Amino acid sequence: MPTPLQTRVEMTQIVLPTHTNNHGTVFGGQIMAWCDIAAAVAAQRFCGAPVVTASMDRLDFLHPVNRADIVVLTAIVNQAWGSSLEVGVRVVAESPVDHGVKHCCSAYLTFVALDGDKRPRRVPPLRPETDEERERAAAADLRRAQRRADR
Repeated sequence: MPTPLQTRVEMTQIVLPTHTNNHGTVFGGQIMAWCDIAAAVAAQRFCGAPVVTASMDRLDFLHPVNRADIVVLTAIVNQAWGSSLEVGVRVVAESPVDHGVKHCCSAYLTFVALDGDKRPRRVPPLRPETDEERERAAAADLRRAQRRADR
């Protein structure tokens, strides 16, 4: 049984002019795409199979990310159920000038593991080891229940 730590992914990007709007800040859709990529790597690392994104929970941008900032995305599997799993992603931006770091946003993505015929397949159970990992797993269970209720 994999542990959350074994799924951890850290992805680093430099915000280039092509990533920014006319205000010099990164497009929100670009941040969403980077979140999806980092989370997919964590999900595939966890289940050892291809995955597809089923959903991304609400994404609130707390601080703007500027051109030339360094963006660090950290993704980790929070919980697994049947053929699906939740991955949490935290996004921070670092200024290359003053090295200040700010938390920009966080997201929760749900993935479904696929078999060779591109049908859902079972994923292994997650083995949280620390109190923090158990708390994240319990919170993921609550978010899953809410997502199901919202449908």
